[in-house]
Amino acid sequence: MKTILVTGGAGFIGSAVVRHLINETEYQVVNVDKLTYAGNLESLLSVSNSDRYHFEKVDICDVAQIKRVYDQYQPDIIMHLAAESHVDRSIDGPGEFIQTNVVGTYNLLEQARHYWNDLDEDKKANFRFHHISTDEVYGDLEGTDDLFTETTPYAPSSPYSASKASSDHLVRSWLRTFGLPTIITNCSNNYGPFHFPEKLIPLVILNALKGKPLPVYGKGNQIRDWLFVEDHARALVLVATTGEIGETYNIGGHNEKQNIEVVKTICELLEELAPNKPESIDKYQDLITFVTDRAGHDVRYAIDASKIAKELNWTPQESFDTGIRKTVQWYLDNQAWCQHIEDGSYQN
Repeated sequence: MKTILVTGGAGFIGSAVVRHLINETEYQVVNVDKLTYAGNLESLLSVSNSDRYHFEKVDICDVAQIKRVYDQYQPDIIMHLAAESHVDRSIDGPGEFIQTNVVGTYNLLEQARHYWNDLDEDKKANFRFHHISTDEVYGDLEGTDDLFTETTPYAPSSPYSASKASSDHLVRSWLRTFGLPTIITNCSNNYGPFHFPEKLIPLVILNALKGKPLPVYGKGNQIRDWLFVEDHARALVLVATTGEIGETYNIGGHNEKQNIEVVKTICELLEELAPNKPESIDKYQDLITFVTDRAGHDVRYAIDASKIAKELNWTPQESFDTGIRKTVQWYLDNQAWCQHIEDGSYQN
């Protein structure tokens, strides 16, 4: 049985990947996660009893522990998702982002290089290191028709995106210099079940249900390409197992929406799905509150995902309308999961 090692497997996208691997494939899965505030093992309860699932609480910056995990589990594929990923937090404290996203990626690459060099020829030939990145490394799109392609120059705007851009460059250099078989994917904004409540969509859903303000940066005219997380997980496993070494694949949802559109759509869905509102409000949209825009806020991201569609036959299964309805319904049905995050008990 082949083994896939997933870093950051208790995070939002990582847990979706782990669930997909256990439910839809025959791979053995090793989840390596430090369990920072964004790591939540409750997101993996549905698969944690599988005899193909293994969890290691390890910091990717810990050289000795990463070497031990590689040696112990002998992975065939490494899917590297562990990262600090919240832009606002990177502005408040960039150091943690440099440590995890840059130093941590370096450590994973360097230990992977030593591990890979010692493999037998057959396993060495089939090994791959898949680095999961973001469209934010490309910076801001000027026009309304431009799209990020795999060859768009890097122009990161925040400490978060700069740290991810740095890690992308490290991955490519370990391929070029040392021959380590690497692949990179860059994705658009993810949303869906198990999303940590500091992010826009779950924040709006949960605040609305409590009658709290729905904060929208600036005028809410920032445009993002929204990708349902389960579509993304399916794409990532496809790339990790069948993508071509040395290639980059952009993964997008083909769903460009202004932030204010997203917030209003959620409010409309809540009117239908959760009509019993807090007494203090007439309509959920009354809670929308415009706040001072984020420093260095990019206006528009949009992905050209034609390469992965053409070469690997992947397209998203969810439209924004179907995906956001599933997402809102999931949060309504899983209030206990949300409550455990809000009261901190999930970290126990």
